[in-house]
Amino acid sequence: MKKTDRYFYPAVFSYDPDEEIAVVFPDLDVATSGENDDEALISARELLGLTMAGLEEDGEPIPEPTRLKDIALADNERAVLVDVYMPSVRLAHVNRSVNRTVTLPAWLNAAALERGINFSQVLQEALRSQIGV
Repeated sequence: MKKTDRYFYPAVFSYDPDEEIAVVFPDLDVATSGENDDEALISARELLGLTMAGLEEDGEPIPEPTRLKDIALADNERAVLVDVYMPSVRLAHVNRSVNRTVTLPAWLNAAALERGINFSQVLQEALRSQIGV
């Protein structure tokens, strides 16, 4: 069975004074929050990815998402359609290593070897920094 590349689910963002923005996925019975809209959306997307990956991994049925127009809302709530790209989520859970060939100047290679620098560790740290992980 082919896995879905992208899921779209409605989330309810609740705005209460002096509180973080609460985010609930009514179809999935999971919730998160964020200090502002950007953080709440990022947190919601991460939660959706983890939830869907867990359902897939456990072989659980994937619930049908409710249409946005069918979500009942209070005055302080907004319905937001949140999506997640699953190939990225699935790859993040794979902890296997892959080989990459890297070209660098000979003097830099010699200086790093002399200092006992772990090339793989340095490259991983640099890549994490570059992509913001």
